[in-house]
Amino acid sequence: MLQTEIIDSTSQAAAEVSTFKYLSLEDFIDKITNSMVTFAINLAIAVLVFYVGKFVINRLYRLVSGMMNRRNVDTTLTTFVLSMIRIVLYFILIVTVIGILGIETSSFLALFASAGVAIGMALSGTLQNFAAGVLIMLLKPYKVGDFIEAQGYAGTVKEIQIFHTVINTGDNKSITIPNGMLSTSSINNASREKYRRVDWDVAISYGDNIDTARCSILEILGSDPRITETLTEYGQEAVVFVKSLADSSVILTVRAWVRSADYWGVFFDMNERMYNELPKAGINFPFPQMDVHLKQPTA
Repeated sequence: MLQTEIIDSTSQAAAEVSTFKYLSLEDFIDKITNSMVTFAINLAIAVLVFYVGKFVINRLYRLVSGMMNRRNVDTTLTTFVLSMIRIVLYFILIVTVIGILGIETSSFLALFASAGVAIGMALSGTLQNFAAGVLIMLLKPYKVGDFIEAQGYAGTVKEIQIFHTVINTGDNKSITIPNGMLSTSSINNASREKYRRVDWDVAISYGDNIDTARCSILEILGSDPRITETLTEYGQEAVVFVKSLADSSVILTVRAWVRSADYWGVFFDMNERMYNELPKAGINFPFPQMDVHLKQPTA
C-alpha cells in the first residue's frame, strides 16, 4: 500500500511538472505565489495548533495530577501515569501537526509502523525498562519516599518514571537508575517495614563489671522515648550481651528497636551518650596497646 501511494505521489508530481511547461510566466508566478501562500497559511495553522495543543496538554496534565492528589492516589502510580499521558498526547499532537502541513499521515503512520520493528530491536533496552517499570508499579518492591540501596547507590526514591527511577542520595545527588536494572537486581528497602533494629558494638576494658555496663547501657536506652514507645508498640526489648573477647577489650553488642524513620537519629545519639555517660559508671573504653619487654643479653 505504501509503495502504491509513493508511485501515485510521484505520478502526480510529474503531471504537475509537465503542466508548468504550458503555463505563461504570469500564471507560473501566480501558481507559485498561491502555493507559497497556502503553505504559509498551513504552517501558521500548524504552529497555532501545536501551541494550543501544548497548552491543552499541560492543563490536562495538571487536571489529572490534581485529581489523583485529591483522591490520595499512590505517588508512585501518579508519576508513572502522568509520564505516560504526556508521551501519548504529544505523539498525537505531532501527528496532527504533520497532517496540517500536508504530509500524508497514513503514509507516515505506515512508515512508522514498519520502522517500529527495527526501532524496537534497536531500543530493546528501553522497552525492557518500560516493561520493568510496569512490573515495579504492579509488584511495588519500593515506592516514592522509600529509602533503598540498589546498584551501588543508596538514597530516597524521588520519582518512578516510565523508563527509570530517580533517587536522591544523602548528600542530595540525583541518581537515575534504569528500571530494567532495578527489576532484575537485589533491592534493600529500609523503609518497607515500620520498625528496624539498631545495633551497636561497645568495647569495654578487661576487669570492668559486665553487669554494671549492661545496666548503665539499658538505663541510657530506656531514657529515650523513641525506644520506649517502640517497646510499648512492638514489644521488643533492648538487649546487651557479650559478643566476643577481643585482644584488648570485651565487645558488648547492644540491640534496640525503633521506628524506621528514627533509625539514624537514635544510632548517632546513643553513640554520643554512651561515650559521655558510661565512664561516669566506672566503665572504661580501652585502646589497642602493646607491651614490649627488653631482656639483657647473657654474658
